[in-house]
Amino acid sequence: VSNEIREGCKQFMIENVTLKEIMNKLLEQINLGLNHKTRAKSSVKCFNTYVQDLPTGRERGKFLALDLGGTNFRILLIKLDGRHYEMQSKIYAVPASIMTGPGVDLFDHIASCLDNFTKEHKVSNETLPLGFTFSFPVKQEGLKKGVLISWTKGFSCEGVVGQDVVEMLKVACERKMKSRISIVALLNDTTGTLMSCAWKNHNCKIGLILGTGTNACYMEKIDNIEEFDGDHTKPYVLINTEWGAFGDHGELEFITTSYDKEIDQKSVNPGKQRHEKMISGMYLGELVRLLVLKFAQDRLLFDGKTSELLKTRDNFRTEYVSNIESDKRGSFKNCKNVLEKLGIHGVSDQDCANVRYICECVTRRAAHLASAGVATLINKMNVESVTVGVDGTLYRKHPYFHDLMIDKILDLISPNVKNVSLMLSEDGSGR
Repeated sequence: VSNEIREGCKQFMIENVTLKEIMNKLLEQINLGLNHKTRAKSSVKCFNTYVQDLPTGRERGKFLALDLGGTNFRILLIKLDGRHYEMQSKIYAVPASIMTGPGVDLFDHIASCLDNFTKEHKVSNETLPLGFTFSFPVKQEGLKKGVLISWTKGFSCEGVVGQDVVEMLKVACERKMKSRISIVALLNDTTGTLMSCAWKNHNCKIGLILGTGTNACYMEKIDNIEEFDGDHTKPYVLINTEWGAFGDHGELEFITTSYDKEIDQKSVNPGKQRHEKMISGMYLGELVRLLVLKFAQDRLLFDGKTSELLKTRDNFRTEYVSNIESDKRGSFKNCKNVLEKLGIHGVSDQDCANVRYICECVTRRAAHLASAGVATLINKMNVESVTVGVDGTLYRKHPYFHDLMIDKILDLISPNVKNVSLMLSEDGSGR
């Protein structure tokens, strides 16, 4: 790897002392978010999920689940019988026109798909309980009531922010399928991930999403929540941190690069979700593209050649980053394939080594920031042993995101924590 490229990527290296500074800032925001009197001042809202029990593994019955959190959504039919379960699911697309059109159209589209799904699976004559996983920032006001705070991840349907999304889904189901559905819970994908992992592993106390977006939830003592408005006979409640918005009050300014600023300015939500924009799959490929383009224009890559494809926003997909880093050492097969797709031909091995290094730096920073977040939660919970349930395509598809995180979490946790493991959720946000 050439020295100039190393030098140019240095700003993506975050030392442990800096990560600890970030952890202190995050903890401060979490504590502000847990208290409803100071929540407005916090970038990390720490919403009550009203979930106070984790699964026991003895649950029984037939359930529907709906999982909306990105450019597609899933409907699942689940039959639980203690430790045994059967699951059937189908993925439906959310067309771009619906992602940015009127909110009513979005919920009508979902209800039509639900109608088809229940007919396909021959349960259209039963009224089944449905769990609704809705992975956008929501202020929950009860187990089945939640108001959308803001859209993220490229959605901007009008008429939904400030509304109860359960009510909107219910009305659409009445319109499209004469109801037949009883919505029993609204949850976030982080909560779903924690619950599905806890069903198998009772030590799971943190849910983490590393996909299109990033977020985390954890078990908090109700004694740590000012004027807790849930069941006081139970000692814990799941808190949805909404940590993607950490940094929205300038807390991450001291590690923000010019590339981060460009991504933020050109996004659909400038100034928002600053933490997420450094970590999640929606942005990592674009960060790599901006770096590769800059180095090519400075004649440090490809003899100064670029292409229209490389100059086009969002063309460097995050899956390309995972592919390039999956090449065996010394082989650049995937890297050359990716560059060809982007109109860059005849590259040298030196170019490929440099491109791979850029990918590694962007990935490593993302993994280290996510690790600092997880370590903050573990230290706050003050437990000796904990399992973190993880879901999301970034974590699933990347060859060593998991290893980067385990190593860094162990660097950052308090000495009294003896055991930390990361568990991949099998389809958590839906199940």
